[in-house]
Amino acid sequence: MKPVVDRLEQEYEDTVTFKVYDVDKSQEGADLMRSYGAQYVPTFVFVSSDGAEAGRLVGEVAESEMRSKLDALR
Repeated sequence: MKPVVDRLEQEYEDTVTFKVYDVDKSQEGADLMRSYGAQYVPTFVFVSSDGAEAGRLVGEVAESEMRSKLDALR
């Protein structure tokens, strides 16, 4: 998934902020995982500009599916 995320991060850099955490190595990432109730890696949580959860994808997903979630945030 990393190549897909990296590609989309470049494409959406002017409109969407990406935050990527290694939940095994980052306490902040582990804390966020707990706060969102995420149980699987990868879990992608999409958050709107007002801080509300706007969507979630779990596991390996198609780039088109992730792109659709990102487009909804614009």
